[in-house]
Amino acid sequence: MRSKYSKETTYISDTTSYRFPVESSRISFAALQEATNNFNSNSLIGLGGFGTVYRGVLCDGTKVALKRCKLESSQGIEEFQTEIEMLSHFRHPYLVSLIGYCDENNVTILIFKYMENGSLSSHMYGSYLPTMTWEQRLEICIGAARGLHYLRKNAVIHRDVKSANILLDENFVAKITDFGVSKTRTELDQTHVSTVVKGTLGYLDPEYVIRGKLTEKSDVYSFGVVLFEVLCARPAIGHYISKGMVTLAAWAMDSHKKGQLEQIVDPNLAAKIRPESLSKFGETAVKCLADSGVDRPSMGDVLWNLEYALHLQEPVIQDDPEENNTILIGANQ
Repeated sequence: MRSKYSKETTYISDTTSYRFPVESSRISFAALQEATNNFNSNSLIGLGGFGTVYRGVLCDGTKVALKRCKLESSQGIEEFQTEIEMLSHFRHPYLVSLIGYCDENNVTILIFKYMENGSLSSHMYGSYLPTMTWEQRLEICIGAARGLHYLRKNAVIHRDVKSANILLDENFVAKITDFGVSKTRTELDQTHVSTVVKGTLGYLDPEYVIRGKLTEKSDVYSFGVVLFEVLCARPAIGHYISKGMVTLAAWAMDSHKKGQLEQIVDPNLAAKIRPESLSKFGETAVKCLADSGVDRPSMGDVLWNLEYALHLQEPVIQDDPEENNTILIGANQ
């Protein structure tokens, strides 16, 4: 199913070899100091366990985001190298673009193309940004699914899929980011052992947590959580169902099982989602959250279903409101 909103994607051939960036990808520390006004606090746009992120402008006018990494441990160095390898090798319209890197003066910095509209999570909750329409949200989910499907075709498991790691460019096109803990199918096959659990609470595949065994369906589970974040405009962990902390996944699954999915939809979307579109979207997200990986859909199937959910929503855009007699979710009856 290809709707008028869908964008054709060209995939590169599968490969398992890696390469570091060519020397021309290295950018001097002095150039980055100039780009950020010597890493001025006014340029700071993000903080995390990995380090700090600054906004800057290179001498040729390119807007960039600089991820200055903490390398106090061998783990930090490994994640820095992994991210360089992944993004140097894999290029795709729905992956963030690595412009270059810096590794001088005991400083390690990754330089990315700047994403004007920040993260998906910042548009869902915790900010005062304008509310996204259902169509916008579907387009973003479709774009993110394309990026993840591309990774799957190239035998890459992201391992930290979450709304904060889906960035939006000036046109609100989704870009998958943060590949520091990613693994390839080849790496897993060569070790023949379970891998140390990495990721973010609320998004982790239960099978991965319990058995420590990473599979291609682990990212599918995490993306299922993202889909419910988009639908409900709620974080992955919160005070749901009871006064205690509960995962969004558990709350959404419980609501769907009771036939009450429409009751947990973002109130800003009330009367704006066609029931058919909500049903397909909810069904897709629930399947992603199956306890067993073998029961989850492939990322290709998830992509197809999201495109179909958008197709089912299209009549709302096309119909004359005065002639549209369809009952919408949350509409007064």
